[in-house]
Amino acid sequence: MPKKVHVTVVFNEPTIETSSGRKYISETGQIQAATSHSEVLAGVHGTYVDLSEVGVLEEREHVQKALQGFGYKTSLFNMNGDIKRLIRFLEEKEPDLIFNLCESVGNEAIHEMHVAGVYELMGIPYSGASAFALGTCQNKVRTKQILSYYKIKTPRFALFKNANEVNGDDLELNFPLIVKPSFEDASVGIDNASIVQDVAALKKRVRHIFQNYDQPALVEEYIKGREINVAIMGNKRPVVLPISEIDFSGLPAHYPKIVTYNAKWIEGSDEYKGTTGLCPADLPAEIEKQAREIALKAYRIMGCRDYARVDMRLDKNNNLYVIEVNPNPDISDDAGFARSARAYGLSFDEIINKIVEYALERTP
Repeated sequence: MPKKVHVTVVFNEPTIETSSGRKYISETGQIQAATSHSEVLAGVHGTYVDLSEVGVLEEREHVQKALQGFGYKTSLFNMNGDIKRLIRFLEEKEPDLIFNLCESVGNEAIHEMHVAGVYELMGIPYSGASAFALGTCQNKVRTKQILSYYKIKTPRFALFKNANEVNGDDLELNFPLIVKPSFEDASVGIDNASIVQDVAALKKRVRHIFQNYDQPALVEEYIKGREINVAIMGNKRPVVLPISEIDFSGLPAHYPKIVTYNAKWIEGSDEYKGTTGLCPADLPAEIEKQAREIALKAYRIMGCRDYARVDMRLDKNNNLYVIEVNPNPDISDDAGFARSARAYGLSFDEIINKIVEYALERTP
């Protein structure tokens, strides 16, 4: 009888920062949302956690159950920020494949790529994007530069390391602008104040990004219009799934039409209630064709594999702009990727099985 393929689901339980030090949480713990990233890191008003990372606590068991349903031998491993412990586990258990759900270490998203690098150095196959692709896509400016080289439109931008660099006379961008952290994902650092209309507001927001995230601020021309998500699966012959659209019509009239942190993670907030996903998106046939082609091109250029999601904005003149390439996107059942997969006819369990199959195909 052939040996069962052993798949280990590796994740890193999110941490809470408190005045007494870092603590790890479980899905049954009490969680209070932070009002800013600095509060997540410093715990200045109690105990907080970045809710963009909490979903993995439910996702890990759903993934394991799906894998077991398809006959895989499975194990769960919570690395708890301890790389040496992860290495010891992998050396002892020798899994055939890692289902990679690790999105950060010690609340630092940049370490997502470093954990994938450990898998590579140990010669263990794993699901999703490579360490290099994860790091490249997380660098929003580098991603824009690469896409622009290949003639894929992205919003015009500038990068500011501090507010003193902002000079209205030299600014070659047209207001309104959107200001984001340059090395974050999952809408971290994006709220209703992210859209700015003048130089004074721009300086204030750049200062906010630097003070709260300790990284340069990416400033882009705000593309007013529709926002769509294009999910893709596969490697040799990637499949573009039905396109999903973010419906902003439920937002209060004075709110900007963007996907903020609250819209993604804070249930009950006006932003969360006012932004819903529609799939398939009602797009003109030619625009849909262009979106699929652009997304597939970006997927390949950025080195995505197994699965990814490309986010775009569509302006009033039907020009498509890529605003983000997301390797290893959220695959939880209520997320955009799963919404597109369902429209294609795939259940959550089938999504997981296909990701594993794609990863195993790459295994020598």
